[in-house]
Amino acid sequence: MIDDSSHHPHRVPSGTRVYAIGDIHGRLDLLDELLARVCDDAGESPASRVVVVFLGDLIDRGAQSCAVVERVIDGAPAQGPLAGARYVCLRGNHEDTMLQFLADFSVGPRWFRNGGLEAIRSYVGEVDSRLALDYPRLQKMLYRALPTHHLRFLSSIPTWHEEGDYLFVHAGVRPGVPLDRQDPFDLMWIREPFLGATETLGKMVVHGHTVVAEPEMRPHRIGIDTGAYRTGRLTALVLEEDRQRFLST
Repeated sequence: MIDDSSHHPHRVPSGTRVYAIGDIHGRLDLLDELLARVCDDAGESPASRVVVVFLGDLIDRGAQSCAVVERVIDGAPAQGPLAGARYVCLRGNHEDTMLQFLADFSVGPRWFRNGGLEAIRSYVGEVDSRLALDYPRLQKMLYRALPTHHLRFLSSIPTWHEEGDYLFVHAGVRPGVPLDRQDPFDLMWIREPFLGATETLGKMVVHGHTVVAEPEMRPHRIGIDTGAYRTGRLTALVLEEDRQRFLST
């Protein structure tokens, strides 16, 4: 873990435990494994309020985007240590691009360079190589195959979430801009100048989007995208009172 964070004791609300989960990218196997670890952790020391925050990029690259979205929509189990937990999912740049493609097939080349075809295959089945560049037809195929509740979910998920002294976003925030005036595009897409900022931003920002070998803790941010789709390591940040720790596959 890379850590040069300040010693200011950022806190979540009393009695709350937050599990923030990084970019999944279609790896249902890793999501199920990490959720099992989260469940075990929650059972070892129950909290009165549990919040599970998915930082976005549920889809693309891995083979099971559809199943990952369904698992997140299903929410917390009805029984066990996570029963009653609040599930919050944020919109990542990959969900944003998928929605753009559904509105405009010319987005296809950009999306497919970043794993979009794998997401389409998870909904429509195998795609013949002759169709791989037929963006209008693939757009129609995806529209027909995409369950209505998936489209409703992906269209409605927020770009940020707050818990105490923490702000959860997919990519980051623009330094110098008040939190209530942040551009949603930045929350889903920004890297610099956010990553290299030296000033604190009012909240500790928890984010994914930028792959790191180990969870990265800075004075203004905690990055937890450990590249699950290619490394096999999906990471969760656990927050309780003023404490921070990690779970991973």
